Parts: sequence; structure tokens; C-alpha cells
Amino acid sequence: MSVQRTDRAEDREPDRELQAIHSVNQRIFETSLDLILIVDRRGTFIRVSPSAAIILGYQPEEMVGRSAIEFLYSDDLDSTRNEMRLARRGREMRNFACRYVRKDGRIVPLVWTGVWSEPDQQHFFIGRDMTEHVKLETQLRQAQKMEAIGQLTGGIAHDFNNILTIIIGMAELLSADVANDPQLLAMVKSIDEAAARGAQLTQRMLSFARKQPLQARVIDLNETVVRMATMLQRTLGEDIAVRTAVAENPWRALVDPSQLEDAILNLAVNARDAMPNGGRLLIETANAHLDEQYAVQNVEVAPGDYAAIIVTDSGTGMSADVMEHALEPFFTTKDVGRGTGLGLSMVYGFVKQSRGHVKIYSEIGHGTSVRLYLPRAESGATASIPAAADAPETPRSSGETILVVEDDAGARKVAVTILNSLGYRVLEAEDGKTALAILHEDRTIDLLFTDLIMPNGMSGHDLLRKARERRPELKALFTSGYSKQFIEGRGEFDSNVPLVGKPYRKQRLADAIRGALEGRALP
Repeated sequence: MSVQRTDRAEDREPDRELQAIHSVNQRIFETSLDLILIVDRRGTFIRVSPSAAIILGYQPEEMVGRSAIEFLYSDDLDSTRNEMRLARRGREMRNFACRYVRKDGRIVPLVWTGVWSEPDQQHFFIGRDMTEHVKLETQLRQAQKMEAIGQLTGGIAHDFNNILTIIIGMAELLSADVANDPQLLAMVKSIDEAAARGAQLTQRMLSFARKQPLQARVIDLNETVVRMATMLQRTLGEDIAVRTAVAENPWRALVDPSQLEDAILNLAVNARDAMPNGGRLLIETANAHLDEQYAVQNVEVAPGDYAAIIVTDSGTGMSADVMEHALEPFFTTKDVGRGTGLGLSMVYGFVKQSRGHVKIYSEIGHGTSVRLYLPRAESGATASIPAAADAPETPRSSGETILVVEDDAGARKVAVTILNSLGYRVLEAEDGKTALAILHEDRTIDLLFTDLIMPNGMSGHDLLRKARERRPELKALFTSGYSKQFIEGRGEFDSNVPLVGKPYRKQRLADAIRGALEGRALP
């Protein structure tokens, strides 16, 4: 007797479910942006998702049947083999990272989730391309490192400014005493000139640390570039051709013109050193809009409109390793004695403090291009050029008494000596506590001249606040080796109190003291 088979619906239902699952899995496999690999126990690819073409540059058929060893970055081979062994032993999902080599030779970092299937005797892996993540992480670490180096550099510059205040002050006082001795006067002049060079060095350090005083104005970049190009052609030598390419309708920039000129000069000098046998230097201006996408790729950038200056040379170029450190202070590829290593870092600090952005493009043998993106001035703003001032006379005392508060003994002695030479009566204190004790005495004090950043828990700002509780009309003048911008960031600055920066010369201190006594703003 024969048995008749029936095609019942309940028998067909599991088949349809399996087909649906298979169809979904196939769609996931074909459309996944992540890399999906099926690998046998020997590491041979059985199936590869189409996303391999985007991530690795290989079509799936170029990888199937080949060993993973051919595609893995060699340094990650042993760790990947170990992960596969552990997966087979534990038969559990594994999470790990390794790198593959793209068809074009670029290294691709991947984060994997993998599992071993004992019935199929196969590994199933899903890998996510971490290239952009690693890039942003690297940028963030670099930004944090630059910030930390900036804090350290700013602290060093602040301490050095105290030392320079002493050297410059004493040199000025000595020059008056030895005015009749040409030999001694020449020696004092040499000391003063060396101290002035030291002051320029600290200015560069503070520039990198973004703690220098800036005097931003609305300027025409085309005028700046054309003027600088004329000067640079004479400075750089006949074997370097300096050219300009300026924008037809350039946006105006809000920037300190003096610092911008120093930045262009620094870039030009670096370019000259990269072209020992001569070459071409091109300085351009352009209007640039840095959008949200650019800001995602460059973590320190605020999207918006920028007026740009691009300095490009035809020199030797920089390797990736050199570019990574090029903006750090004291980093240089030049021989000992040739440069301080502060040129590019000064440019970086100045542009960042101006709320701009620096981007370097360079390849070995193909030159370097440095782009300075400067904040665009508001529409309708006009360029301004300050009038030249005549050399002022040194103002003297009208019989006032000044309390000098300075924790650095040498800097305090200089200030006291200069003020005495100007005819002021001077009281002195080494910190806020000592100064308050003097202020609580029954004596006339016309002006408090105090350092802002002091030890023992009381800043100059705190001292003035406590002093005015007893003497509400007390006039004051602040001083510091840091800039006003940095002090404002710390919340230590009173905008109603003038600030004279260190190192100061006698003329500058005399003007500042007189201005504070008379209630005039400092120039």
C-alpha cells in the first residue's frame, strides 16, 4: 500500500520563517556599513560583506578564499590569532581591536565583535572602521597637550618677566649714574639690549601660551600682505621669489596688526630656511567659510566666516612626524644655534588667542602651505590706523605716597627705587597680609601699586577689595607678568583698575602711576 504525502500549511510555515530570516540576514550583510567577515578556523575568508570595498578598498571576491594574514597589519597578527583561539575555547563573544591594511597601503584601525560557531566551525566577525574616531581622538589629545604646554610656558614666561623687570630697571637706573663714563655706559647699554631681547623671547612664549596682550583692530589683509611682501623680498634675498595673490573683495579681519606682521615674518623665515637653494614664496589672501563639517574634522574650530592668509613655499616640506610637533614651543629641525623653535608656536598662539585657526599642509619634496584663518570683522567695520604719538616727558611726583606690594624682592626693589627717583614717598610690602597691616595704620596712602598674582592666598584683586573696605577712595594700579586677557580669565581683574605689564621701563611705570593717580586710562 502506498503512502500519500500531503502539503499542509503547518508544514510549510517553518520553511517560510527560515527563508524570511535568511532574507533579513542577507540584506543586513549586503547593506551593512560595518565590515562583516565569516572565517574558517584556519583564518581563511569564506564570506566578505560588500562594505569591504569602502573600508579596505577590496571587492569581496578579492578576499574570499584568501587568508586574513594577507590583510592584517603585521604587528597585530599574534594578538588577533590569540583572540580567535580564545573564542574557540570559550565559545563566547569577543571584543577586540586590530588593524588591517587597505589596498592603497593605508592602515585602517578596526574594532571587532566576534563569535565562534562550533556547529558551523566558523568565526563570525563584525568590524567598525575607527579611522575618523582615532583622528578626532588624536586631535583632542594634541589640543590638550598644547594647552598643557601653554600653561607651563606661560608660567615660565611670567617668572622670567619678573627677572627681566629687575634687569631692565636696574640697567636704566645705572645708566643715569654712569652717564659720564662712556665705557661703563656702553656695558650698561649692552645689558639693557640683552634684557630687551629676553623680553621679546618671553613675548613669544606668552604668544604661544595665548597670554600676551593683543590690540585687535579691523584691518585690510590685502594692504598688510602687499606691504609685507615688499619688505620680505629685500629680507629673504634675491634667490627667493616673493609673490602675492590677493582676493578681489577681501573680508576685513579683526586682529592685532603688529602681531600679524610678526606671524607672517616668522612663516617667511621658516620658508626661507626650507629653501636653502632658493625657491618661491607665495602669500595669498582669501575669504573662507569653515562649516560644521570642517569643525567636526578639526576639533578646535568654531564654524563661521574667516579672512585667511596663506603662506606657501616650494621648499623641502615636512614629514608627518615633524608636522605633528611643528606647533610646539622649542621644537625645531634646525641645527643648534639656528632659531629658538618658537616661530611657529608663536604664530599658533597668536592666531588661537585671536579666535582663529591654523592649518598646515606639507609633503616631503613638495613644500609647505600654512593657512591662518582670522576672525572676520563685522559688516560695516572700517580699518583704523592709530596716530603716531610724540615721545612723552617723564611725569614726576606731586608729593604722593605709594604702597608697593610685590612678592618678588628684586622686582619690588626696582619699583621702589624708580618711584623714589621720581620723587614719590614709598611704602613696601611683600604680600597682601603685610600690605593690609600697613593700610590699617593711620597714615596717608595715595595709591596702591600691587602685583596681581601673589602667594599666601591673597591676590592683588583680593587685597584691593579688602583695602577699599577701609579706604573706599583708594586709587590703585595693578602689575603682572601675565597679560590682561589671562588675568580676566582667572577672574582676578578689575576693569576699573589699570594694569601695567612686566617687564616695564621707567617711562612706562611713571606714566602708569601718574595716570592712575589722575584717573586717566593707560594708553
